[in-house]
Amino acid sequence: MKRPLLALSVVALSLSSIITPLHASAALPLKVDNHELPSLAPMLEQVSPAVVSIAVEGTQVSTQQIPDSFRFFFGDQLPAEQPQERPFRGLGSGVIIDAEKGRIVTNYHVINGADTIKVQLTDGREYDAELIGGDKMSDIALLKLTKKVKGLSEVTFADSDTLRVGDFTVAIGNPFGLGQTVTSGIVSALGRSGLNLDNLENFIQTDAAINSGNSGGALVNLNGELIGINTAILGPNGGNIGIGFAIPSNMIRNLTDQIIEFGEVKRGMLGVQGGEITTELAEALGYESNHGAFVNQVMPDSAADKAGLQAGDVIVSVNGKRIDTFSELRAKVATLGAGKKVTLGVIRDGDTKKFDVTLGESPTQQTKAEQLHAGLKGAALTNTTKADAYQGVKVTSVAENSPAASYQIEQGDIIIGVNRQPVANLGEFRAIAEKQDGILALHIQRGNRKVVVVVR
Repeated sequence: MKRPLLALSVVALSLSSIITPLHASAALPLKVDNHELPSLAPMLEQVSPAVVSIAVEGTQVSTQQIPDSFRFFFGDQLPAEQPQERPFRGLGSGVIIDAEKGRIVTNYHVINGADTIKVQLTDGREYDAELIGGDKMSDIALLKLTKKVKGLSEVTFADSDTLRVGDFTVAIGNPFGLGQTVTSGIVSALGRSGLNLDNLENFIQTDAAINSGNSGGALVNLNGELIGINTAILGPNGGNIGIGFAIPSNMIRNLTDQIIEFGEVKRGMLGVQGGEITTELAEALGYESNHGAFVNQVMPDSAADKAGLQAGDVIVSVNGKRIDTFSELRAKVATLGAGKKVTLGVIRDGDTKKFDVTLGESPTQQTKAEQLHAGLKGAALTNTTKADAYQGVKVTSVAENSPAASYQIEQGDIIIGVNRQPVANLGEFRAIAEKQDGILALHIQRGNRKVVVVVR
């Protein structure tokens, strides 16, 4: 697996120590020797069938540096680096979020590079799954079972913005490939970030035991509602130190909705630069708190600029929900999606103000066309925008003397169909291309003309 989950352990929460469950409907009392004891079993019987095990297989391509002393004997005929292909297998977990359509959410790192994805239900049934779309920066991927399956269960989403430190949590997953396992704990912290500065992080921290193979599994509350997807742990040398992280359910819902609608994540952009509130900065601003996102620059003509935000503002809430750090603001804005309208709470010169902002769209995200078909190597693709005359997949560049150029694919072409099936975005293109081992017939809009290009 590309980024395996490190193991960690947790001091188990003793259920016998809970005097009154937070939700009596989820943890019905059992009688043992005429004494009533709380139990999570009734809730788990309802939610566990919606958590699945995922097994993947694929090939990793790495490069090996060839020593200069060895290359001396071969001259320029031997490259400095030699690519190597290595097969890999991995295990993880997933959560069914749409039983009718067989949609499953998991971590991106669980399926990254996988050629085959198999899903096993709690009753032992096993099915093939395909990738609908994913987002590496937020570590979320959406899968779909390749055939219609009856009798599936799905989870209900909770509002993760209402979570509080101390709320009870239950983690369900497939640690070490042992089969479905349940552990319990509490919310240890909220809004955690800093594990990978390049990613979008706004984690729920929990002490529920999460181990290798739990990636993509469910973190639920005592009502059996999904509050997060388990994604990462912290532990030296694989040790279990009681620190696990989950992606909040609201973030998951925003991302999966975008993948379903557009075939990709359309990342929202606010257009500000800044950082965290330090004690020194708070004193300099006359700000009597250390929570919020400090804005030190507003980009010209950005969504923030158009809404009236200024350098020196402190953003303290998004849609009425408190913001503690700049990293949390960045993650929430990016995953809400382009075009979404949000209300920002801002502290300016000691006064509280509100600004309505329509989020902009991040710079175009390009996909290497060879990821869809080898014959398209050398071309870069992206989804069309409202500014384009036609909807589909746009060719943004074509390298000279590349396979794509040999098929006379041109920069500016808009692919509107593949194999006589219309495509509106990269997600739909990918879904068709992955099922074809050979020829792709691309229906292209080139200016005012329609062209069909056959790629082998």
